Amino acid sequence: MAVTHSSWDWQFFLRNPGGEYPTYWQWILSAWGWTLSVSLVSLVIALIIGFTIGTLRTLPNSPWTARFGMVWVEFFRSIPLLVQIFLWYHVLPALIPAMQALPSFALVVLAIGFYTSARIAEQVRAGIGSLPRGQRAAGMALGFTTPQYYRYVLLPMATRIIMPPLTSDAMNIVKASSVAFAVSISELTMYAMQVQEETGRGVEVYLAVTALYVVSAFAINRVMAYIEARLAIPGYSSKARTAGAH
Repeated sequence: MAVTHSSWDWQFFLRNPGGEYPTYWQWILSAWGWTLSVSLVSLVIALIIGFTIGTLRTLPNSPWTARFGMVWVEFFRSIPLLVQIFLWYHVLPALIPAMQALPSFALVVLAIGFYTSARIAEQVRAGIGSLPRGQRAAGMALGFTTPQYYRYVLLPMATRIIMPPLTSDAMNIVKASSVAFAVSISELTMYAMQVQEETGRGVEVYLAVTALYVVSAFAINRVMAYIEARLAIPGYSSKARTAGAH
């Protein structure tokens, strides 16, 4: 039977679920907090590893680091995220006993962070590769060592160029955090599944959860857009889009 406006019951969010949280509303806020935590920590991990691997792939006269970076990218972007989460949660702790002490939260953010790092690494590689060769030569002429001209010349420019695709990845991580329910992280998707089963108010629950995902992704989009505008370099916008397409 079709659900009509008159059959909706938004007041159920104010009821007591009979557990840890006084109301369903407070429960959904807690789940939202877990979603944001998973997303933000995963993003930090993905940025650190992605910039490192992307840089390794462009180092001059270093074929082994380039091969390592290529293997990293192809490996992590070839396996579905949900499968990677199960590998981190079930397989790696069995192979590495020390990992059994890690909480589910840590395993999930590592899985999402490593998975996203492969895409960011490709963007960093493309961003550095799009820079004129004269910038590298100018850095060497100034007496910079390889780490120095990467730090002070290449990476600052490449970061500005790849900001648009980085914005997309930051938003995608919010959506990717929804798979954390598979290992019992109490984020928004697990909340929706549990509450819908308990109350039968699937329409209200999934609309509320959808709205919170949209708000989260939009907030990240606005923050990244502000950073992008502050860092924008005239004449590089087309290259930024090219870098994001690789």
